[in-house]
Amino acid sequence: MKGAYYTGEYRNLFKEFGYKEEDIQKKLDDAYQTIFYGSEDERFYHEVGDDMAYFEDTGNHDARTEGMSYGMMMCVQNDWKKEFDKLWKFSKTYMWQEKGEFSGYFAWSVAPDGSKNAEGPAPDGEEYFAMALFFASNRWGDGEGIYNYSKEARAILHECVHKGEDGKPGDPMWEPTNKLIKFVPNCNFTDPSYHLPHYYELFALWANEDDREFWKEAAKASREYLHKACHPITGLAPEYAHYDGTPITRHNRDRYYSDAYRVPANIGLDYAWFAEDQWQRDCADRIQTFFCETAKGKIDRVYQIDGTILDEKALHPVAIIATNAQASLAAHDTKYSRECVDLFWNTPLRKGDRRYYDNCLYLFALLSLSGNYRIWK
Repeated sequence: MKGAYYTGEYRNLFKEFGYKEEDIQKKLDDAYQTIFYGSEDERFYHEVGDDMAYFEDTGNHDARTEGMSYGMMMCVQNDWKKEFDKLWKFSKTYMWQEKGEFSGYFAWSVAPDGSKNAEGPAPDGEEYFAMALFFASNRWGDGEGIYNYSKEARAILHECVHKGEDGKPGDPMWEPTNKLIKFVPNCNFTDPSYHLPHYYELFALWANEDDREFWKEAAKASREYLHKACHPITGLAPEYAHYDGTPITRHNRDRYYSDAYRVPANIGLDYAWFAEDQWQRDCADRIQTFFCETAKGKIDRVYQIDGTILDEKALHPVAIIATNAQASLAAHDTKYSRECVDLFWNTPLRKGDRRYYDNCLYLFALLSLSGNYRIWK
């Protein structure tokens, strides 16, 4: 089997499992409308003046590079250039840093008025910004200034790799010795959910020519890293982990919790796009088997990565359901694959203060499973 990058064909698992095309499209359209233009207690896209907008983390009442870059990716996948440009201008105006240790990076959190809550960056924001910008360039063409999308993407990736060279202040976002993404630039560990080898494969085509070999190696390194970080029986990954894959134990970061839910989603999308790593299929099977057998009826809990179910409610239970379903893009054709997709289909968007993270992963799962999370070349 070859991935969609090579074939240009994107699986629509909903259709394969018997859902009607018009119902699939309506579900996707409704999710976009709710997140971007729904009522005040549903949406989290907010426009600022005539030419800017931000995604609000409704649980923390801020705008984060995670959400801003997610929003841009959602927009380019849906051909929403106007909204894309508004999110990007807010990000570039209020989050991007021009000087100091973090120059060329984006402050990971700002208030809705644009004032910075923190100076430091979070690398998952940078990698999503770069990928969304490359897709925008390929789908819509480059414009002027900050809307020269491919130039902006290349500049972000250059900083991510070369920051701190030649005695300049700051640290790179990828560890040079092993090509693994860091949790934050000035640390020596990683977050398994940050590893997006399917993005790095494309960076290896479109980044600055001198860095393309780095990104090819980073894709290989991240795929191999996930073999170590994901539990050999359950497939579950911790939130944070050392470079050898062993979990970071402090502050309960060794559990399958909020950040970690993105790992099965990333495995599913990487396999759908490139199908480079057959291990991903087995890992997806392990994850779905755990949730359909051991955790059946307890899908709203916190878990140790060995499968121990803790007496603690998950902060983002809808996200668990969404990403389990997205793992079906890699999983073998099993009853559990269908069970996870059906459960997701019958789960509505989340409401309430914590809806932001759940519904971001929900929309990405909808895009992926309907064949609409695409590589724009």
